[in-house]
Amino acid sequence: MPLYTASSLKAELNSKGWRLTPQRETILHVFQNLPRGNHLSAEELYNVLHKRGEQISLSTIYRTVKLMARMGILRELELAEGHKHYELNHPYPHHHHHLVCVQCNRTIEFRNDTILKQGVKQVDKMGLELIDCQLTIHTICPEALRRGWPAMLPSNWACSRAIAQTEELEEDLSEN
Repeated sequence: MPLYTASSLKAELNSKGWRLTPQRETILHVFQNLPRGNHLSAEELYNVLHKRGEQISLSTIYRTVKLMARMGILRELELAEGHKHYELNHPYPHHHHHLVCVQCNRTIEFRNDTILKQGVKQVDKMGLELIDCQLTIHTICPEALRRGWPAMLPSNWACSRAIAQTEELEEDLSEN
């Protein structure tokens, strides 16, 4: 799966009878500049764009990320927070999977070529085309366990690493 540019996205959209709107191009640009390992929900994307002065409605963002996920441009991720996150769908060898703490929502990416190879093998055997292959493993982080998970922690508790990760993402996004 190739990485999309605005011109390749435009060509694919046009082939399906759709247009590359300024909003779609802006959303693609945000994901192209998102630091590797970071994921955005539609709401987080809306907030990033709003801070930049972009006037794109939340409903347009939802429709656009869903469309880009169906096209294979974005990966739609079911992480621990109860809503979907998105990231660019990087081609092999940058393909990865996720470990997610269900308490603090910290997400760790890992690579395992065996998972992708098995996915490709199954798809080929059935004559299908692979759009994405992902494995999400739900975990509990060591800090939550040390603090008495699940009984001793409030539901909105986050470990220090998850807080630091969120702060880094906010800094990175404000610089782009």
